[in-house]
Amino acid sequence: MKHRIVSAGLALAGLWAGGAAWAQDAGAAPQGEGANQAPQALVLSGQFAGTHDPSIAEDHGKFYVFATGAAFPPRPNGADVPPPPAPPGTAAGGAGAAAGSAAPKRPDTRMLPQFPIRCSDDLHHWTRCGEVFPEIPQWIQQTSPKTQELWAPDSSYFDGLYHLYYAFSAFGKNTSGIALATNETLDRTSPKYKWVDRGLVLRSYEQDDFNAIDPNLVLDAKGDAWLSFGSFWSGIKMRKLDRATGLLSKTDTRTYALASRGVHNTGPRNPDLPPDNEAVEAPFVFRHGGYYYLFVSWDLCCRGTKSTYKTMVGRSANVTGPYLDKDGKPMESGGGSQILFSNAQWIGPGGESLLHVADRSGGEDLIVFHAYSAANGRPSLHISTLGWKDGWPQARLEGDGQ
Repeated sequence: MKHRIVSAGLALAGLWAGGAAWAQDAGAAPQGEGANQAPQALVLSGQFAGTHDPSIAEDHGKFYVFATGAAFPPRPNGADVPPPPAPPGTAAGGAGAAAGSAAPKRPDTRMLPQFPIRCSDDLHHWTRCGEVFPEIPQWIQQTSPKTQELWAPDSSYFDGLYHLYYAFSAFGKNTSGIALATNETLDRTSPKYKWVDRGLVLRSYEQDDFNAIDPNLVLDAKGDAWLSFGSFWSGIKMRKLDRATGLLSKTDTRTYALASRGVHNTGPRNPDLPPDNEAVEAPFVFRHGGYYYLFVSWDLCCRGTKSTYKTMVGRSANVTGPYLDKDGKPMESGGGSQILFSNAQWIGPGGESLLHVADRSGGEDLIVFHAYSAANGRPSLHISTLGWKDGWPQARLEGDGQ
């Protein structure tokens, strides 16, 4: 679950402007840019294993990937994040455990640093380079005591600040929240480097029909700020933000519906987990040409080799929808066109975020996501360039076609 960041859940355009990443129209690429270019999976090295729900940002030509969860110390074998707790109703060991293995003992993750950061100068070689919070903020520990780790970071840059939206919750519950932190720079050596906790943005409660996790910010063509979010229940939602504060708009209080699996469960609900047939999450809205593209993850994450995540997309001329797939089916009624598929090496690709890099290959779009090893179920960072064909994105997963 984009329990969770290059939204994750990321709404960063990453355009080069005066040496900093600039969220111009939050992902708008010139019409036709990247058209008919075949997508390529990038070859990665270094400390990229263990990344879940990656969100990418750019600052002065350096790339930063934020990821879900506690920032465990790097491990000698390169798998630098231990398995998360198993979701209720699944085998012990969770996303990182090999089939039949026992789950390792974990420390109190609430007291560990949150949101590990990975850095790269070239998008290929990655190193661990810090984390966002020294521990889960005290106000979240008090508000949501069952929260064990923070999820789904989503990074964007506009109006002189990096904005990091993120989620807190307990696994499978919709008693969740979305919060915001900001920073002037991503360069830890700068005297201006400091993550400022801006507090709560949005909450959902047990009586609500939505789940306030997996945030993603996008700026529309007019420069207005919007936040998409959601997981399971009635699907993906959107709220307008006050761009000046990064918090919810006080003038437009409507909750817009963007996508669902098109099912209606009327029977009694499982108190621990929502029904699997409601599984849609990890929204990311990306502008390209004259359209907004809504990327989402269908089905189930976080189950190791049994993960079934897949990445779907639809598009709309308006940021609030309606979003339609290639066949014209509304995403609000279960529509979606698949762009990332499991293969023999990697399964469950999802938790995606996107980035437009203006000074790379004459202008290039990237999709960043996690996938699970088919051998041991551990998650890992993946990056693909996007190809555009007939107005629709294409991507590749390492091992495709082998």
